[in-house]
Amino acid sequence: MEQASQEVFEDLKQAAIKVWNTYDNEFGYVDEKVDRVNSISNVGDDPMFIYIMFDHINQSRMVNMLELDESVTYLREHIYG
Repeated sequence: MEQASQEVFEDLKQAAIKVWNTYDNEFGYVDEKVDRVNSISNVGDDPMFIYIMFDHINQSRMVNMLELDESVTYLREHIYG
């Protein structure tokens, strides 16, 4: 499968961070998840880990927050082959 471009990778990261930031961070849960997203590199299938961190509802929310059509295409290709 094709490697994510750096632009797609950054778009995935930013959308995931936006989703995490909609949650209460009273106990540092959001900080922990955002730190985890920020630690992921654009290597192999690692960009998909950003997406699969979420349940199906938040995956849909994340897709809706993507800025690039190429990011949606990347996810579709990697999910459905």
